[in-house]
Amino acid sequence: MAATLSILGQALYNVEVSRYALYTGEPIFAGKLRTLPGPAFWVPVYLMFDAASFFPYLAASGAIPLLALLRVAIPDPASNPADEFAIRGLSIGIFLAAMIPLVFGGEIYNSIRVLMTTKIVLVMGFLLLLAGMFSTLETWAEITSGFFKFGNVPIRRSEDANLNGLLDQGEDWDGDGNLDVKEPTLQLQFDTDGDGKPDATDADQDGRPDPMVPSVGGGSGFWPDFDGDGKPDQSLAVDSTGDGNPDRTVSFDRDGDGRLDAFLDIDGDEIRDGDNLDNVFAALIQGRPLPEVDLSILMFLGALVAISGNGGLGNSSTSNYTREQGWGMGAHVGAIPSIIGGREFQLSHGGMVFEPGTDTLPLWRKWFRFVVRDQWAVWMPSCFVGIALPAMLSLMFLPRGFFLEDQWQTALITANGVRDGVGSEWGNLFWIFTLLCAFLVLGSGVTPATDGFLRRWVDVFWIASRKARTFDPRSIRYVYFSALAAYAVLGIILLLLEPPVTLLFIATLLMNFALGFSCWHTLAVNLVLLPAQLRPGWVARIGLFLAGLFFLAVALLSTVTTLHQKGII
Repeated sequence: MAATLSILGQALYNVEVSRYALYTGEPIFAGKLRTLPGPAFWVPVYLMFDAASFFPYLAASGAIPLLALLRVAIPDPASNPADEFAIRGLSIGIFLAAMIPLVFGGEIYNSIRVLMTTKIVLVMGFLLLLAGMFSTLETWAEITSGFFKFGNVPIRRSEDANLNGLLDQGEDWDGDGNLDVKEPTLQLQFDTDGDGKPDATDADQDGRPDPMVPSVGGGSGFWPDFDGDGKPDQSLAVDSTGDGNPDRTVSFDRDGDGRLDAFLDIDGDEIRDGDNLDNVFAALIQGRPLPEVDLSILMFLGALVAISGNGGLGNSSTSNYTREQGWGMGAHVGAIPSIIGGREFQLSHGGMVFEPGTDTLPLWRKWFRFVVRDQWAVWMPSCFVGIALPAMLSLMFLPRGFFLEDQWQTALITANGVRDGVGSEWGNLFWIFTLLCAFLVLGSGVTPATDGFLRRWVDVFWIASRKARTFDPRSIRYVYFSALAAYAVLGIILLLLEPPVTLLFIATLLMNFALGFSCWHTLAVNLVLLPAQLRPGWVARIGLFLAGLFFLAVALLSTVTTLHQKGII
């Protein structure tokens, strides 16, 4: 549901930013700077929103499957400094290699088109092969229906819904044949009673309700201290049968690595039990209390919303694409060339408009229908396919409810599942192909993401700066290349400092805020700056307003949840 709303909202946004570009030959950012109170206000506002693009999380994440391919083994950067060093080195290499198509090739968008077409053919071809060989109708029915299950929310509950102590039909949500209980998280928030809130004690006297103390003896992180002796406890007595008497002792460090486990594995299957779904509308119809949403997963859903499609201000680059393809008035403006091989290109410092009339409106409608088809008939279905195929792999080759403790290795888990599911004869080959696809998706995504960020702000400088207006139109490639060099230096610094998961969550939190606000600002631009004949209709107006509301609501919920889990609020 969340991905569906995100893609629909982004498709509508893409059409509306292109509406402005078709009329003016300018990107949507130029229109935003023309609205009150002016560029001096909007430039810092959007720089703040676009800070997510500073974080090269795609390069950092893409280095992990690449290292696994080079070594034909699973790296362990969490406990092996050599692996962490290698991953950081590879991430910098990927990041810099992604800049090459932006330096050579004439018009930059042509280079990106070749790169993305190659990726789509290889990745989609392999995923479709896997789907044809191993998927089932039930798998695809579950994936397809998931896009339309509005009202579904994540919850935490025992599978024993009727409390009879038996595994009845429909209660085995994860299909493991066991009547699972709620297994509490440890690292994210210490919650031994499974109520979704930190336990109300303060053993470390830090003013926050978490019974945790610093580890001793070479361990890491904070550990529970139920007896208040200032020393970390190593295990907990649990009542797995619910009869009121503890019957098992569960360790907080099953693998003995000195680090607190991510969750309390009561049944020892290495899967955090208790994750489930409920439907708000079904609860209302049936007269049940509304389901208690599992807030701990909201930040992951926020990240899914942010990266479904383009996300963040990356969608605004659709207006740049519209201009540089020569659609509408973009044919009279020009394009940004690469520094090498782009001497014949130039870019005007301003746009060009036309007078709506009997001669021009038919041409306008023709171009606008073309943009609508491009977004709703090509871009939007591609986004759904891009989500459905990886979801198919997860459903087929990973156990439901799988909980990953080492977040460095997120990209490797599906490959391991594919290898085990395919079997010994072909498993290793499919493991390699799956990792290669993961690397292609993540690594090649750096190029358009980088170009989108640079293009937004180079265009802002080129159009809004009085100094830039004195430059020769052919010198735009030097401005772009200078910005590219500065961005590369900043990206290398960030890759040396932060792990990919940290970069991802920071980026996605900002991306939803940025896109939500940009939806509303784009609506204002099109209603104020466009002639009456070219303004969006009421359906588009209401849709764009609701899209902005959706992205801002997701951003706010994700931020509050993240701050809560970090103990800040």
